[in-house]
Parts: sequence; structure tokens; C-alpha cells
Amino acid sequence: MSINHGSSAPAFGAGIADPGPLGLAGFAMTTFLLSLANANILHASGEVFGLAIFYGGIAQLLAGLWEFAKGNTFGATAFVSYGAFWLSFYWLVNQTSSGVTAHAVAAYLIGWAIFTAYMTIASLKTTVVIATVFVLLTITFILLAISDLGNGHVTIGHWGGYLGLATAAAAWYGSFAVVTNKTWGRTVLPVGPLN
Repeated sequence: MSINHGSSAPAFGAGIADPGPLGLAGFAMTTFLLSLANANILHASGEVFGLAIFYGGIAQLLAGLWEFAKGNTFGATAFVSYGAFWLSFYWLVNQTSSGVTAHAVAAYLIGWAIFTAYMTIASLKTTVVIATVFVLLTITFILLAISDLGNGHVTIGHWGGYLGLATAAAAWYGSFAVVTNKTWGRTVLPVGPLN
């Protein structure tokens, strides 16, 4: 059960396992830890940024490339893009020598909100679970962008963190459902196909 049921896989990708659960799991765990920091529950530290590179970044990037091989344009675009998001986020926070202004971070997040909003429209032909992830993520990006505008809006940033936790939970459920359903050979955990 791929995150996009609308495309048939070409012969080249026919033997490749569904990379969707891997991509969703990488996204979920990294989003979970960063959202704990945004909600002011946990202070961001090395574990967030390590995950941003390896699980959120590289693992999602690989999942996206496998989605390309399977002929899944939606999954490929989503996973490669969000893999690049986590890698660029790490770079933005840790490798920019001159420092990053809050307004620059807000512009960065607005750009990702725009991308996520149009991917949300496309997600409406996948499953209820995937559409839920994209709706929640769009709102999360908007709240986090607002929190970095002007003099900063800490409370709005915390709400963005809480919504990010809900986003991570939905993505984890999606990963769990696909892995379980594939392993058991039947629908154990519904995802609600929309097409």
C-alpha cells in the first residue's frame, strides 16, 4: 500500500518494496523531536540534529528515490523534498556562519508552507492518513513562520510545536499501518483510500 494508489509501477520498480513506511517513519520521528522543542517540552539538542541529517534527511531522500523507481510521483516529490528540508534545516541552524535572522527563518518556513499546501491538494487523492499529515503540516509551518515574524510570537510557536506533534503521530500511524498491513497481507489498520 503505497502513499499514492493512483499510479502503476513500471517493470523497473516492480521488485522494490514500498518505501512509504520508511519515509513516513523518518519524517515522523524527526518532526516529533523538533516539535517537542518547539512546544517548549524539550530543548533542541544533538539528537534532533542527528536525526535531521540521517533519518529525516538521508532516509527520506532514499525513500523518495525508491518512490521514483516505483513510478510514484507524489511519494517521490514528498520524500525527496522533505528529506532536503531536514538536511537544509540542519545546515540553516548549524552551519550558517553569520547567523540566521528570525525573518529569514520565517521566509524559509513560509516557502515550505506553500510547498506543503499544494502537496496537500495532491494528497486528497491518496489516503485519509496522508491527507491528514499534509493538512496538519501545512498549518504547523504557517504557525511556526508566524512565530518568527516581527518581534516573535512565542505562544504561536508553541502551538506550532503541539500541532507538529499531532503531525508526527499521524505520520507514524501511516507508517505503522502500511508496514502492518503489508506484513499481515490484509488490512489490519485502515488508512482510508481517497481515490
